[in-house]
Amino acid sequence: MLKKGNKLYSILTGSCPKCHEESMYESTNPYAISQLFKMHERCSHCGTKYKIEPSFFYGSMYVSYAVGIAFGTAAFVIAFLILGASLVNTFIAIVLTLIVFLPVIIRLSRNIWINFFFKYEPEVKGHIGQ
Repeated sequence: MLKKGNKLYSILTGSCPKCHEESMYESTNPYAISQLFKMHERCSHCGTKYKIEPSFFYGSMYVSYAVGIAFGTAAFVIAFLILGASLVNTFIAIVLTLIVFLPVIIRLSRNIWINFFFKYEPEVKGHIGQ
């Protein structure tokens, strides 16, 4: 299902949106909090510059809202509808879910945002400096 050339592959793995060959992040673990926002300047495989302009990833905050809503909705469905928890316990489950998954939400939002602007181009492999 997840093959290179698929946008979902780049979004879920955090790989370069153009060549899908390496991670955009210095640390692939989103829970390494001190490394959460640290990204490579360029892809060492195809040369794609990740930060297209200053403050490029501010747009990912809008995506983060939608991703957070998705995580919160999933927590609601699991806690209230499936497990039958009370409204107070469901609210607590939603808040805890958003806190625990915050680093994942941030990374997913950045990955989705950058994939709006690049498409997979296997022919750029090995052309450093683009």
